[in-house]
Amino acid sequence: MASTPSIPSHTKAWVYSQYGNIEEILKFDSNVPTPHPKEDQVLIKVVAAALNPVDIKRALGHFKDIDSPLPTVPGYDVAGVVVSVGEQVKKFKVGDGVYGDINETTLHNPKTIGTLSEYTVAEEKVLAHKPSNLSFVEAASLPLAIITAYQGLERVEFSSGKSLLVLGGAGGVGSLVIQLAKHVFEASRIAATASTTKLDFLRKLGADFAIDYTKENYEELTEKFDVVYDAVGDSERAVKAANEGGKVVTILPPGTPPAIPFLLTSDGAVLEKLQPYLENGKVKPILDPKSPFPFYQTLEAFSYLNTNRAIGKIVIHPIP
Repeated sequence: MASTPSIPSHTKAWVYSQYGNIEEILKFDSNVPTPHPKEDQVLIKVVAAALNPVDIKRALGHFKDIDSPLPTVPGYDVAGVVVSVGEQVKKFKVGDGVYGDINETTLHNPKTIGTLSEYTVAEEKVLAHKPSNLSFVEAASLPLAIITAYQGLERVEFSSGKSLLVLGGAGGVGSLVIQLAKHVFEASRIAATASTTKLDFLRKLGADFAIDYTKENYEELTEKFDVVYDAVGDSERAVKAANEGGKVVTILPPGTPPAIPFLLTSDGAVLEKLQPYLENGKVKPILDPKSPFPFYQTLEAFSYLNTNRAIGKIVIHPIP
């Protein structure tokens, strides 16, 4: 196993040992054993990590029957530097900048040491090389959201010339759905919903039609869409906005049929496929103006995520 000699035996991390409101149960711990990479894994010195709503739901115990055992270091998204590689790893070497969502399946047995830690491990297949033009903070904001956006569009066979309505266009996933639909899938027309203050932001992302959900009911519009991408959990209404033969994909339960419920599979190959669009600036990471939060303000960052007011992603950096 190739590694750097300076890896400490223990690492600083944010940990919870019981289920509950993450702002109340999450504690700073400077003495968490540093994880060791298995044969197909790399050890990453974390530079930046992004928060996701799933961290909050997992902490509340929403899927405790299939969760890994407590105590838990939360965090899915990582950007950092490889400091040690398992024997079977071919794609990465010590010193490489990498990024990814470290949990291949979101809800089933995610890693006990997540990305809100100085060091974390991840399988080679869920990681990609960090695009050269992106900072670690920008890269950390992408994996879970951009893979969800991309695979969700693939799941409903979205393709060139189709029209799309994005519910929650200013959020972490929605802001990337708009960009991918426009630049990668070549949508004919993109509509998106947001609150009043975020409509200009939707247009800047590439939406042709920005809908203020505080003032109008999108499902009552005369215009209907080939695909509705529901990033807010509103599938019952979403179905009414699809045209005949149109499809609805939803990333939040309950996913009322005929809406298709969808969860990502973390995959470095998707990040590699999207690398040209990230490197030429067509698809941009969207960071909330308050990002990044320093490591010691992780609780404040989760409080802010809980308000549902963030635009794009909340990232933690530097660590520590």
